[in-house]
Amino acid sequence: MKSLRIFILLSAICCMLPSVAQTRVSLLTASPGSAIYELDGHTGLRITNDSLGYDQVINWGLFDFEAPNFVYRFVKGETDYMCGAVPAEYFINSYLRDGRTVTEQILDLTPAQTERLTAMIRENLLPGNRVYRYNYVKDNCATRPLDMIEAATGRRFEFGDTLSGITYRDEMRFNHRYYPWYQFGIDLALGSGLDYELTPRETAFSPLRLQKLMSSQHIVSETHVHGTESLHPSPTPWWLSPDTVCWIIFTVVLALTLADLRRKKVNRVLDTILYSAFGLIGCLVAFLIFVSEHEATSPNWLLAWVNPLCFLGAVLPWIKSAKKTLICYHFANFAVLILLLLCREYTGQVFNQAFIPLILTDLTRSGAVIYICRKN
Repeated sequence: MKSLRIFILLSAICCMLPSVAQTRVSLLTASPGSAIYELDGHTGLRITNDSLGYDQVINWGLFDFEAPNFVYRFVKGETDYMCGAVPAEYFINSYLRDGRTVTEQILDLTPAQTERLTAMIRENLLPGNRVYRYNYVKDNCATRPLDMIEAATGRRFEFGDTLSGITYRDEMRFNHRYYPWYQFGIDLALGSGLDYELTPRETAFSPLRLQKLMSSQHIVSETHVHGTESLHPSPTPWWLSPDTVCWIIFTVVLALTLADLRRKKVNRVLDTILYSAFGLIGCLVAFLIFVSEHEATSPNWLLAWVNPLCFLGAVLPWIKSAKKTLICYHFANFAVLILLLLCREYTGQVFNQAFIPLILTDLTRSGAVIYICRKN
Protein backbone atom coordinates (compact mmCIF):
# COMPACT_ATOMS: atom_id res chain seq x y z
CA MET A 1 0.00 0.00 0.00
CA LYS A 2 3.01 2.30 0.22
CA SER A 3 3.88 2.04 -3.47
CA LEU A 4 0.54 1.93 -5.18
CA ARG A 5 1.72 2.66 -8.69
CA ILE A 6 4.28 -0.15 -8.53
CA PHE A 7 1.55 -2.52 -7.33
CA ILE A 8 -0.75 -1.60 -10.18
CA LEU A 9 2.01 -2.12 -12.74
CA LEU A 10 2.89 -5.48 -11.26
CA SER A 11 -0.78 -6.45 -11.18
CA ALA A 12 -0.97 -6.15 -14.94
CA ILE A 13 2.01 -8.49 -15.25
CA CYS A 14 0.68 -10.88 -12.61
CA CYS A 15 -2.61 -11.46 -14.40
CA MET A 16 -0.74 -14.37 -16.00
CA LEU A 17 -1.00 -16.73 -13.05
CA PRO A 18 0.93 -20.02 -13.13
CA SER A 19 -0.56 -23.34 -14.16
CA VAL A 20 -2.24 -25.44 -11.48
CA ALA A 21 0.51 -28.06 -11.30
CA GLN A 22 2.56 -27.59 -8.10
CA THR A 23 0.70 -24.38 -7.27
CA ARG A 24 -0.21 -23.75 -3.66
CA VAL A 25 -2.44 -21.10 -2.15
CA SER A 26 -2.00 -19.51 1.28
CA LEU A 27 -4.03 -17.10 3.34
CA LEU A 28 -1.76 -14.37 4.75
CA THR A 29 -2.71 -12.31 7.80
CA ALA A 30 -0.60 -9.32 8.88
CA SER A 31 -0.76 -8.29 12.52
CA PRO A 32 -2.00 -4.77 13.37
CA GLY A 33 0.15 -1.71 12.75
CA SER A 34 0.19 1.74 14.32
CA ALA A 35 -1.43 3.73 11.48
CA ILE A 36 -5.21 4.23 11.59
CA TYR A 37 -5.83 2.03 8.55
CA GLU A 38 -3.57 -0.72 9.97
CA LEU A 39 -5.26 -1.24 13.34
CA ASP A 40 -7.36 -4.21 12.20
CA GLY A 41 -4.53 -6.07 10.47
CA HIS A 42 -4.59 -7.06 6.83
CA THR A 43 -5.33 -10.12 4.67
CA GLY A 44 -3.99 -11.31 1.32
CA LEU A 45 -3.84 -14.49 -0.77
CA ARG A 46 -0.44 -15.90 -1.69
CA ILE A 47 -0.08 -17.87 -4.95
CA THR A 48 3.16 -19.86 -5.16
CA ASN A 49 4.68 -22.16 -7.77
CA ASP A 50 8.30 -23.01 -6.89
CA SER A 51 9.09 -24.76 -10.16
CA LEU A 52 8.17 -21.62 -12.14
CA GLY A 53 9.61 -19.20 -9.60
CA TYR A 54 6.19 -17.58 -9.22
CA ASP A 55 5.37 -16.14 -5.78
CA GLN A 56 2.82 -13.32 -5.62
CA VAL A 57 0.36 -11.97 -3.06
CA ILE A 58 -3.08 -10.82 -4.18
CA ASN A 59 -4.02 -7.75 -2.16
CA TRP A 60 -7.52 -6.24 -1.94
CA GLY A 61 -6.44 -3.33 0.27
CA LEU A 62 -4.99 -0.85 -2.22
CA PHE A 63 -6.23 2.75 -2.39
CA ASP A 64 -4.96 5.94 -3.94
CA PHE A 65 -4.59 9.01 -1.70
CA GLU A 66 -3.95 11.13 -4.79
CA ALA A 67 -7.30 10.35 -6.40
CA PRO A 68 -9.45 13.50 -7.00
CA ASN A 69 -11.50 14.52 -3.93
CA PHE A 70 -10.22 11.50 -2.02
CA VAL A 71 -11.06 12.77 1.48
CA TYR A 72 -14.59 13.94 0.56
CA ARG A 73 -15.38 10.72 -1.29
CA PHE A 74 -14.00 8.63 1.57
CA VAL A 75 -16.20 10.40 4.13
CA LYS A 76 -19.18 10.14 1.78
CA GLY A 77 -18.65 6.40 1.52
CA GLU A 78 -17.43 6.29 -2.07
CA THR A 79 -14.40 4.29 -0.98
CA ASP A 80 -13.03 2.73 -4.13
CA TYR A 81 -10.32 0.20 -3.31
CA MET A 82 -8.33 -1.92 -5.75
CA CYS A 83 -7.14 -5.46 -6.11
CA GLY A 84 -3.48 -5.87 -7.07
CA ALA A 85 -0.59 -8.32 -7.00
CA VAL A 86 2.88 -7.84 -5.55
CA PRO A 87 5.86 -10.17 -5.01
CA ALA A 88 5.37 -12.10 -1.77
CA GLU A 89 8.83 -11.16 -0.54
CA TYR A 90 8.00 -7.46 -0.89
CA PHE A 91 4.59 -7.90 0.78
CA ILE A 92 5.91 -9.85 3.78
CA ASN A 93 9.04 -7.78 4.32
CA SER A 94 7.06 -4.53 4.31
CA TYR A 95 5.30 -5.73 7.46
CA LEU A 96 8.36 -7.28 9.09
CA ARG A 97 10.20 -3.96 8.79
CA ASP A 98 7.40 -2.33 10.81
CA GLY A 99 7.71 -4.88 13.61
CA ARG A 100 4.64 -6.84 12.55
CA THR A 101 4.20 -10.54 11.86
CA VAL A 102 2.62 -12.29 8.88
CA THR A 103 0.81 -15.56 9.56
CA GLU A 104 0.62 -17.91 6.57
CA GLN A 105 -2.08 -20.58 6.45
CA ILE A 106 -1.47 -22.98 3.56
CA LEU A 107 -4.73 -24.20 2.07
CA ASP A 108 -5.25 -27.86 1.19
CA LEU A 109 -6.99 -27.42 -2.17
CA THR A 110 -7.57 -29.96 -4.89
CA PRO A 111 -6.19 -29.20 -8.39
CA ALA A 112 -9.71 -28.40 -9.56
CA GLN A 113 -10.29 -25.99 -6.66
CA THR A 114 -6.93 -24.33 -7.28
CA GLU A 115 -7.80 -23.91 -10.96
CA ARG A 116 -11.13 -22.27 -10.12
CA LEU A 117 -9.53 -19.97 -7.56
CA THR A 118 -6.69 -18.81 -9.83
CA ALA A 119 -9.18 -18.27 -12.67
CA MET A 120 -11.30 -16.00 -10.45
CA ILE A 121 -8.23 -14.09 -9.30
CA ARG A 122 -7.01 -13.72 -12.88
CA GLU A 123 -10.39 -12.26 -13.79
CA ASN A 124 -10.37 -9.95 -10.76
CA LEU A 125 -6.92 -8.57 -11.64
CA LEU A 126 -8.01 -7.33 -15.06
CA PRO A 127 -7.96 -3.51 -15.33
CA GLY A 128 -11.73 -3.29 -15.71
CA ASN A 129 -12.39 -5.48 -12.67
CA ARG A 130 -9.81 -4.57 -10.07
CA VAL A 131 -11.64 -1.55 -8.58
CA TYR A 132 -14.43 -2.28 -6.09
CA ARG A 133 -16.56 -0.31 -3.62
CA TYR A 134 -14.96 -1.01 -0.27
CA ASN A 135 -17.22 -1.53 2.74
CA TYR A 136 -15.60 -1.58 6.19
CA VAL A 137 -17.68 -4.49 7.51
CA LYS A 138 -19.29 -6.11 4.46
CA ASP A 139 -16.76 -6.06 1.63
CA ASN A 140 -13.09 -5.62 2.50
CA CYS A 141 -9.62 -7.17 2.31
CA ALA A 142 -10.72 -10.10 4.51
CA THR A 143 -14.18 -10.86 3.12
CA ARG A 144 -13.00 -10.85 -0.52
CA PRO A 145 -10.46 -13.71 -0.22
CA LEU A 146 -12.85 -15.67 2.01
CA ASP A 147 -15.62 -15.36 -0.60
CA MET A 148 -13.23 -16.53 -3.31
CA ILE A 149 -12.01 -19.51 -1.32
CA GLU A 150 -15.60 -20.55 -0.61
CA ALA A 151 -16.55 -20.14 -4.28
CA ALA A 152 -13.56 -22.21 -5.37
CA THR A 153 -14.25 -25.02 -2.90
CA GLY A 154 -17.99 -24.95 -3.48
CA ARG A 155 -18.90 -24.78 0.19
CA ARG A 156 -19.63 -22.20 2.84
CA PHE A 157 -17.44 -22.61 5.89
CA GLU A 158 -19.15 -23.31 9.19
CA PHE A 159 -17.35 -21.60 12.06
CA GLY A 160 -19.54 -22.90 14.87
CA ASP A 161 -21.40 -20.78 17.41
CA THR A 162 -18.63 -20.07 19.91
CA LEU A 163 -18.79 -16.33 19.16
CA SER A 164 -22.47 -15.79 19.96
CA GLY A 165 -23.34 -12.33 21.22
CA ILE A 166 -20.52 -10.44 19.47
CA THR A 167 -21.40 -7.32 17.49
CA TYR A 168 -19.41 -5.31 14.96
CA ARG A 169 -18.78 -2.69 17.62
CA ASP A 170 -17.51 -5.33 20.08
CA GLU A 171 -15.00 -6.59 17.53
CA MET A 172 -13.87 -3.06 16.69
CA ARG A 173 -13.43 -2.14 20.33
CA PHE A 174 -11.24 -5.17 20.89
CA ASN A 175 -9.06 -4.36 17.89
CA HIS A 176 -8.85 -0.67 18.84
CA ARG A 177 -8.36 -1.15 22.59
CA TYR A 178 -5.00 0.68 22.51
CA TYR A 179 -6.49 3.55 20.50
CA PRO A 180 -9.57 4.70 22.47
CA TRP A 181 -9.84 8.06 20.70
CA TYR A 182 -10.14 6.29 17.35
CA GLN A 183 -12.92 4.13 18.76
CA PHE A 184 -14.50 7.26 20.25
CA GLY A 185 -14.73 8.66 16.72
CA ILE A 186 -16.20 5.42 15.36
CA ASP A 187 -18.81 5.31 18.13
CA LEU A 188 -19.72 8.91 17.32
CA ALA A 189 -19.98 8.42 13.56
CA LEU A 190 -21.59 4.98 13.31
CA GLY A 191 -25.02 4.18 14.70
CA SER A 192 -27.08 1.22 15.78
CA GLY A 193 -26.30 -0.78 12.64
CA LEU A 194 -23.08 -1.89 14.36
CA ASP A 195 -24.86 -3.35 17.37
CA TYR A 196 -26.77 -6.40 16.20
CA GLU A 197 -25.57 -9.89 17.09
CA LEU A 198 -23.35 -11.37 14.39
CA THR A 199 -23.08 -14.87 13.08
CA PRO A 200 -19.58 -16.34 13.51
CA ARG A 201 -18.95 -15.93 9.79
CA GLU A 202 -19.88 -12.24 9.86
CA THR A 203 -17.10 -11.64 12.39
CA ALA A 204 -14.65 -12.66 9.64
CA PHE A 205 -14.76 -9.05 8.38
CA SER A 206 -11.80 -8.65 10.75
CA PRO A 207 -8.54 -10.13 9.36
CA LEU A 208 -7.49 -11.32 12.82
CA ARG A 209 -10.81 -13.01 13.43
CA LEU A 210 -10.71 -14.60 9.97
CA GLN A 211 -7.29 -16.07 10.75
CA LYS A 212 -8.59 -17.64 13.98
CA LEU A 213 -11.74 -18.97 12.31
CA MET A 214 -9.81 -20.50 9.41
CA SER A 215 -7.45 -22.28 11.81
CA SER A 216 -10.41 -24.44 12.86
CA GLN A 217 -11.07 -25.57 9.29
CA HIS A 218 -9.67 -28.78 7.81
CA ILE A 219 -8.79 -26.84 4.67
CA VAL A 220 -5.73 -25.36 6.45
CA SER A 221 -2.93 -27.89 6.17
CA GLU A 222 0.00 -25.91 7.60
CA THR A 223 0.57 -22.65 9.43
CA HIS A 224 3.78 -20.61 9.45
CA VAL A 225 4.53 -17.30 11.16
CA HIS A 226 6.94 -14.94 9.42
CA GLY A 227 8.87 -12.63 11.71
CA THR A 228 8.72 -11.85 15.41
CA GLU A 229 6.32 -9.17 16.50
CA SER A 230 8.14 -6.18 18.00
CA LEU A 231 5.41 -3.57 17.63
CA HIS A 232 3.80 -3.33 21.07
CA PRO A 233 1.53 -0.29 21.32
CA SER A 234 1.37 1.35 24.73
CA PRO A 235 -2.11 1.77 26.19
CA THR A 236 -3.35 5.35 26.29
CA PRO A 237 -2.69 6.73 29.81
CA TRP A 238 -5.86 6.94 31.86
CA TRP A 239 -5.53 10.72 32.20
CA LEU A 240 -5.56 11.07 28.39
CA SER A 241 -8.40 8.62 27.76
CA PRO A 242 -11.71 9.90 26.36
CA ASP A 243 -13.48 9.09 29.64
CA THR A 244 -11.10 11.20 31.75
CA VAL A 245 -10.90 14.12 29.32
CA CYS A 246 -14.69 14.29 28.92
CA TRP A 247 -15.28 14.18 32.69
CA ILE A 248 -12.74 16.98 33.07
CA ILE A 249 -14.67 19.02 30.50
CA PHE A 250 -17.88 18.37 32.44
CA THR A 251 -16.23 19.40 35.74
CA VAL A 252 -14.84 22.64 34.29
CA VAL A 253 -18.16 23.57 32.65
CA LEU A 254 -20.04 22.72 35.85
CA ALA A 255 -17.78 25.03 37.85
CA LEU A 256 -18.26 27.85 35.33
CA THR A 257 -22.01 27.23 35.31
CA LEU A 258 -22.21 27.51 39.12
CA ALA A 259 -20.39 30.83 38.81
CA ASP A 260 -22.99 31.91 36.22
CA LEU A 261 -25.82 30.99 38.60
CA ARG A 262 -24.28 33.01 41.42
CA ARG A 263 -23.96 36.15 39.31
CA LYS A 264 -27.19 35.44 37.38
CA LYS A 265 -25.49 35.99 34.04
CA VAL A 266 -24.91 33.62 31.09
CA ASN A 267 -21.29 33.06 30.07
CA ARG A 268 -21.76 33.74 26.37
CA VAL A 269 -18.15 32.96 25.45
CA LEU A 270 -18.42 29.52 27.07
CA ASP A 271 -21.67 28.74 25.24
CA THR A 272 -20.25 29.93 21.93
CA ILE A 273 -17.25 27.61 22.26
CA LEU A 274 -19.27 24.66 23.56
CA TYR A 275 -22.22 24.81 21.18
CA SER A 276 -20.05 25.62 18.17
CA ALA A 277 -18.13 22.41 18.87
CA PHE A 278 -21.38 20.45 19.24
CA GLY A 279 -22.72 22.04 16.06
CA LEU A 280 -19.64 21.17 14.00
CA ILE A 281 -19.76 17.57 15.20
CA GLY A 282 -23.49 17.57 14.52
CA CYS A 283 -22.92 18.63 10.91
CA LEU A 284 -20.60 15.67 10.43
CA VAL A 285 -23.06 13.25 12.06
CA ALA A 286 -25.92 14.62 9.93
CA PHE A 287 -23.80 14.32 6.78
CA LEU A 288 -22.99 10.70 7.59
CA ILE A 289 -26.66 9.90 8.27
CA PHE A 290 -28.29 11.63 5.31
CA VAL A 291 -25.58 11.73 2.64
CA SER A 292 -22.89 9.13 3.29
CA GLU A 293 -23.09 5.63 1.85
CA HIS A 294 -21.04 4.11 4.68
CA GLU A 295 -22.44 1.06 6.40
CA ALA A 296 -24.28 1.64 9.70
CA THR A 297 -24.16 5.45 9.77
CA SER A 298 -27.96 5.48 10.01
CA PRO A 299 -29.87 5.42 12.25
CA ASN A 300 -27.63 7.23 14.71
CA TRP A 301 -29.47 8.38 17.82
CA LEU A 302 -26.64 10.73 18.78
CA LEU A 303 -28.17 13.19 16.32
CA ALA A 304 -30.58 14.08 19.12
CA TRP A 305 -27.56 15.42 21.05
CA VAL A 306 -25.14 16.75 18.43
CA ASN A 307 -26.83 18.32 15.42
CA PRO A 308 -26.62 21.53 13.36
CA LEU A 309 -29.24 23.20 15.60
CA CYS A 310 -26.58 23.39 18.30
CA PHE A 311 -25.29 26.50 16.55
CA LEU A 312 -28.36 28.31 17.93
CA GLY A 313 -26.91 27.86 21.39
CA ALA A 314 -23.69 29.49 20.18
CA VAL A 315 -25.21 32.47 18.35
CA LEU A 316 -28.47 33.42 20.11
CA PRO A 317 -26.89 34.52 23.44
CA TRP A 318 -25.32 37.45 21.55
CA ILE A 319 -28.66 38.67 20.13
CA LYS A 320 -30.68 40.61 22.71
CA SER A 321 -33.93 40.37 20.77
CA ALA A 322 -33.62 36.55 20.53
CA LYS A 323 -33.99 35.84 24.25
CA LYS A 324 -37.32 34.02 23.88
CA THR A 325 -35.96 31.96 20.98
CA LEU A 326 -32.91 31.07 23.07
CA ILE A 327 -35.12 29.89 25.95
CA CYS A 328 -37.27 27.82 23.56
CA TYR A 329 -34.18 26.19 22.08
CA HIS A 330 -32.79 25.25 25.48
CA PHE A 331 -36.19 23.99 26.70
CA ALA A 332 -36.39 21.68 23.68
CA ASN A 333 -32.72 20.68 23.98
CA PHE A 334 -33.09 19.92 27.71
CA ALA A 335 -36.17 17.73 27.12
CA VAL A 336 -34.59 15.82 24.22
CA LEU A 337 -31.39 15.14 26.18
CA ILE A 338 -33.36 13.82 29.17
CA LEU A 339 -35.29 11.48 26.85
CA LEU A 340 -32.05 10.35 25.19
CA LEU A 341 -30.46 9.45 28.53
CA LEU A 342 -33.59 7.66 29.77
CA CYS A 343 -34.21 5.74 26.54
CA ARG A 344 -30.68 4.99 25.33
CA GLU A 345 -30.96 1.36 26.47
CA TYR A 346 -33.94 0.94 24.14
CA THR A 347 -32.43 2.53 21.02
CA GLY A 348 -30.39 -0.56 20.15
CA GLN A 349 -27.27 1.62 19.95
CA VAL A 350 -24.35 1.21 22.35
CA PHE A 351 -23.01 4.57 23.51
CA ASN A 352 -19.37 5.22 24.25
CA GLN A 353 -19.10 5.87 27.98
CA ALA A 354 -17.25 9.13 27.29
CA PHE A 355 -20.43 10.51 25.68
CA ILE A 356 -22.25 10.60 29.03
CA PRO A 357 -20.27 13.47 30.62
CA LEU A 358 -20.53 15.43 27.38
CA ILE A 359 -24.30 14.97 27.26
CA LEU A 360 -24.47 16.00 30.94
CA THR A 361 -22.39 19.07 30.06
CA ASP A 362 -24.92 20.04 27.40
CA LEU A 363 -27.78 19.33 29.81
CA THR A 364 -26.17 21.46 32.53
CA ARG A 365 -25.75 24.47 30.25
CA SER A 366 -29.31 24.26 28.91
CA GLY A 367 -30.73 24.08 32.43
CA ALA A 368 -28.60 27.01 33.58
CA VAL A 369 -29.49 29.22 30.61
CA ILE A 370 -33.21 28.57 31.12
CA TYR A 371 -32.98 29.39 34.83
CA ILE A 372 -30.89 32.56 34.40
CA CYS A 373 -32.93 33.95 31.50
CA ARG A 374 -36.23 33.44 33.32
CA LYS A 375 -34.83 34.95 36.52
CA ASN A 376 -33.74 38.01 34.62
